[in-house]
Amino acid sequence: MPKFAKEPDGKYIKRCYEFTEARAEQGSNIVEGHAAVYGQTTNISDWFYEVISPGAFDRTDLSDVALYLNHNIDALPMARSRKSIPDSTMKVTPDERGLAINATLDIENNVDAKALISAIVRKDVTGMSFRLIVGDEEWQGLDTDMPTRTIKAISKVIEVSAVTYPAYKGTDIDARSDSLESDRAALERAKSVVINHKNEIELLKIKSQIRSKL
Repeated sequence: MPKFAKEPDGKYIKRCYEFTEARAEQGSNIVEGHAAVYGQTTNISDWFYEVISPGAFDRTDLSDVALYLNHNIDALPMARSRKSIPDSTMKVTPDERGLAINATLDIENNVDAKALISAIVRKDVTGMSFRLIVGDEEWQGLDTDMPTRTIKAISKVIEVSAVTYPAYKGTDIDARSDSLESDRAALERAKSVVINHKNEIELLKIKSQIRSKL
């Protein structure tokens, strides 16, 4: 099956994973967890399955990543990791499991940060998620009802979030997002490449048959 690289159109996609976890302790101002995990098969709105390969974050741009609640990027960030600031309030680090985060929240001056710590301790908020731009991908089973996209490399992480519902479900709200539009476009682009590839093979066969009759 051909390998496909995502076009550098700057479109991001949003992913929540069932087995990621946000952790905090009562009285602490530290939030830890994994915003993404390797090797987990995720159903993307019943269009295709998706898996992130180990090492997909090895060359990812993590130069500026902020932490939010439920991807509410209109709110003030709870913490932020910036390459230009060594003592940033969050560390974002690829490890053997996926993309790990360790964030220090200002629970004294930010009431939302204090509420987030409480919600994580109470298990009202349990998961993590992130927005990304795909750098390299590979598709299998494009001739089936549910092909599989393997993300081989992630070019950029834009933000990470603590989320109430960690499993990606493709709800009505999600279905209207530009994130899922990017997913649909990626699938159609991959199918188009395969169709063009098959057409080229058929054309070569026809030319070969014509030459053999001359």
